[in-house]
Amino acid sequence: MIDTLTKEARSKLMSRVRQKNTDPEVRLRKRLHAEGLRYVLHPAALPGRPDIAFPKYQAVVFVHGCFWHGHECRAGRLSSTNREFWSGKIAANRARDARKVAELEGLGWKVATVWECETKGSRLDQTVSALVAFIRDGGCYRG
Repeated sequence: MIDTLTKEARSKLMSRVRQKNTDPEVRLRKRLHAEGLRYVLHPAALPGRPDIAFPKYQAVVFVHGCFWHGHECRAGRLSSTNREFWSGKIAANRARDARKVAELEGLGWKVATVWECETKGSRLDQTVSALVAFIRDGGCYRG
């Protein structure tokens, strides 16, 4: 598939992609708040500025977009245009994610990663239940 936008138009469109307060993040936050969990958003003092932090439980949650962080789902498929650029970009994102998780765990924080596709439809209920157990009980979260 050939990109129908000019390089300038594509750049302008991509610059509008939000990094904070994305729809998946907001959906998840609302549900976690309804479960009685109180959190801090994007704490600058923590490595990687996690999307949601629960200081009381020393737990953090990253909400990753499937495409941007290379999830192995339908939405995480690599673009057919400029494949070399996107594969390098996503590999760099994944390497940075792994570094930040290691830093947080080294500081004693529990880290969960929730994928965008896990915040849609009926999967959101399962995700919230697993996250609540992870945050409160210190269990293991597998997104």
